[in-house]
Amino acid sequence: MSLAVVAPVSACLLGLIVGAYARAFADGFGEHPDAPLREARDALARATRITPLPRRPFVVEIVMAGVFGLVTWRSASGTGGPAAGVGGGVGAGVTLMTAALLYAAAAGVTLSVIDWRTRRLPDVITLPSYPALAVLLAPTGRLGVALLCGLALGAAYAVLWFVRPAALGLGDVKLAGLVGMVTGAAGVNAVILAAVGAHVLGALYAVGLLITGRATRTTEFPFGPFMLGAALLAVVLPVT
Repeated sequence: MSLAVVAPVSACLLGLIVGAYARAFADGFGEHPDAPLREARDALARATRITPLPRRPFVVEIVMAGVFGLVTWRSASGTGGPAAGVGGGVGAGVTLMTAALLYAAAAGVTLSVIDWRTRRLPDVITLPSYPALAVLLAPTGRLGVALLCGLALGAAYAVLWFVRPAALGLGDVKLAGLVGMVTGAAGVNAVILAAVGAHVLGALYAVGLLITGRATRTTEFPFGPFMLGAALLAVVLPVT
């Protein structure tokens, strides 16, 4: 069996375990913490005490497994995705990009779960992810363009936040820089797809809420999951 098959399957199995930890960690975050650092410490302690097995309703574990499998498949394929941008070939794609993509996947799914439930994107996850991604992307030779794209997308979201602070939170601005870094390693077109795709996905969700009568024009909803979903599409799809 080829590495292009074994690697994604193995990543899916790893994702089930990581997803169990991610769900326990995310459960430790509330809407209005009195002490964010203590909250994060307690959430981490809680996560490390669990048995890393999927639990009902299995949603986080399944999503994490699927995302792990997708990004590993794209890296291992070596064509049209991030792997192609760092030299192509199965071996090159796996060794240079997979670690960064898997870290981004784990952090992204965890942030999506927290944001969807609490409408927060905790700094204790987003801010340390900048140096973590920088270290992981450095061996790919794409760190420079990743940093530039992260700065550009973060600046664009900062302008949007300044113009309409009610529509975006500062957490979204900080997340935008990470999205720009990850997609920037895949190419500038991937950054554009992630930026546009986030607003398209968010708009479709808002229209769906309006049509079903579950929201009004003034209803607010977390935007982070749509940013991260669009980033996943930008990394996985063969953008040229």
